[in-house]
Amino acid sequence: MRNVWIICRKELGSYFVSPIAYLLLTMFAVIFGFFFWNMLGIFVVEGMEMQMRGQVYPMNINEQVIRPLLMNAGVIGLFFIPMITMRLFAEEKRTGTIELLATSPIRDLEIIIGKWLAALLLYCCLLLFTALNFAFLFRYGNPDWKPLAMGYLGLLLQAGALLAIGTFISTLTKNQIIAGAATFGVELLLWVIGWVGEYETSGWARGFSYMSITSHFESFGRGVLDSKDAVFYIAAIFLGLFLTARSMESLRWRS
Repeated sequence: MRNVWIICRKELGSYFVSPIAYLLLTMFAVIFGFFFWNMLGIFVVEGMEMQMRGQVYPMNINEQVIRPLLMNAGVIGLFFIPMITMRLFAEEKRTGTIELLATSPIRDLEIIIGKWLAALLLYCCLLLFTALNFAFLFRYGNPDWKPLAMGYLGLLLQAGALLAIGTFISTLTKNQIIAGAATFGVELLLWVIGWVGEYETSGWARGFSYMSITSHFESFGRGVLDSKDAVFYIAAIFLGLFLTARSMESLRWRS
């Protein structure tokens, strides 16, 4: 565990000694802030229009503001996660330090988990900016915190799965641009693969729908913890890290 934490701190520090982390944090905060401003504006305008028409239907800030914003945060993460993972191993291969890692007494699994954990912690830093926006709602409104907490859990599990996939892809090349582009392509495919279930009901279509990253987030967005969705994300994390371990093992043998 000590080696995992050492690798994690080293990797996380490398993000913040370069402009990468600050650029990602700034871009994520601006983009999510724009979504928040628009969703809140729509909610306020709809409430005023209902009052002017004399309608008394209750408005749900969790369903009309928080849930769409959590879905949008997942979409934004789809673009940011490749930028987080593309350098994890590709940079090591480019600079030649991957041989030092491969021949070091540190186990492959400790290296992999340390790097993946650093990427996940950086993503958590991105989510902190979303929490600042939601704090505004709790200051001036009365939303239910439980669906929000469940939504954050879903975002972390979803990000953990995508980060594990990106970590594996980063071991396949020494070019960060190729690693980032390939990661984005794979993650985008996992994002849209469930669309086939909208018009096809055969077994293979249901299989594709089950593999969709977004379909498993819907229950979290509603504030419901569905075990099958949590198991899917956890299994995806283990699969991504397992493939990374096999790729690292091949690098060790070549070294």
